[in-house]
Amino acid sequence: MKIVEYSDKYLEDVRDLLVELEEYIVSIDKDELDQLHPEYREKMAILDLEEVKAWNGKCYLAIEDDKAIGLIMGIIPGYDEYDYLDYKCPKRGEITELVVSNKVRSKGIGRELMKVMEDNFKENNCEYVLVDVFAYNDKAINFYEKSGYHSRMLVDIKKL
Repeated sequence: MKIVEYSDKYLEDVRDLLVELEEYIVSIDKDELDQLHPEYREKMAILDLEEVKAWNGKCYLAIEDDKAIGLIMGIIPGYDEYDYLDYKCPKRGEITELVVSNKVRSKGIGRELMKVMEDNFKENNCEYVLVDVFAYNDKAINFYEKSGYHSRMLVDIKKL
């Protein structure tokens, strides 16, 4: 297994991985709000990759037998005027996607992808890394906590 920066030759693999992740999220969504829209496979990878490009980001892939078996996407966003009024605004990186194919999970691939992205953020003088985790994704929460992450913000929901 090797880690490489994204190239278009892996677009279909990226689509497959993002669909696999979304199918999992849908399956654990206790609120039944997530969905796998008919256009998800075609559009989501492109939207994610455009965000990466727009925000000085990177997409790294874990490759085995010339196939992407895992991916991580991260961006380095800026702040707006509202942020500066009540926040110190340290430079930060944000992990926007992390998925390892179910067939090869628990082999350290996610940790390797995280290390490469965190190294990229350090090279870009980021002080912090943020990652949004779906509240019902206990596996991901456990993974991130073992990697040194902790909750800073919570979003509560109530059905009316």
